[in-house]
Amino acid sequence: MSIHISAEPGEIAPVVLMPGDPLRAKYIADKMLEEVVLVSSTRNAFFFSGLYKGAPVTVGASGMGCPSIGIYSYELYTQYNVECIMRIGTCGSYMPSVKLYDVINVDKACSESTYAKYAFDFEKNSISHQGKAYDIINETALLQHVDIRKGNIHSSDIFYRATSGMPEIVIEHNCMAVEMEAFALFANAQYLHKTAACLLTVSDVIPTHEKMSIDQRERSLDKMITLALESAMRMHAMV
Repeated sequence: MSIHISAEPGEIAPVVLMPGDPLRAKYIADKMLEEVVLVSSTRNAFFFSGLYKGAPVTVGASGMGCPSIGIYSYELYTQYNVECIMRIGTCGSYMPSVKLYDVINVDKACSESTYAKYAFDFEKNSISHQGKAYDIINETALLQHVDIRKGNIHSSDIFYRATSGMPEIVIEHNCMAVEMEAFALFANAQYLHKTAACLLTVSDVIPTHEKMSIDQRERSLDKMITLALESAMRMHAMV
């Protein structure tokens, strides 16, 4: 077991899906996996391992922000022999054309966060997805006839700000949406030579003030979750 994950060696699958919310992890485990075992509940960050169509997969909560997913993903990669982590989360759209419930496969995560600089001496403010998972998600979406968007997103350390308008980094990288975790996940994967991807469902549209309800955030993300699980099944055959 690691400092923040109490699973025993061998209890976590090589491919892990990481929603931010522990209750979303439980929802996925209860609704979509078979032979499920709760392998860690430290700090109520639930990790469940089970089977999806016969393929082993683990789903576990990352918490909010770069520091939180930075800790969990680093321990999964280094102490549990995890090869691939797919973040599955929600985001806010910066563009009216990117609508509620749209699913985004993240190409690059762009951020003002100092996480990558001070962890690994990475000076750049954007980091790409790592490894083959991004392409596998795109291929799986085609096979499943699931419409997705592909592009850059903003990983922000800030949820509430004093100023309005788009941050400069959003304009610099043409970011279509904002979330808070992908940048740290991609940084860890790049440093450790692992695989990482991020799928996001649009939960609110910032310019128009449209948004999902709290219940919808937890229960209406099945299109993204199923795409992630189908992609994880294909990833497992490769690791």
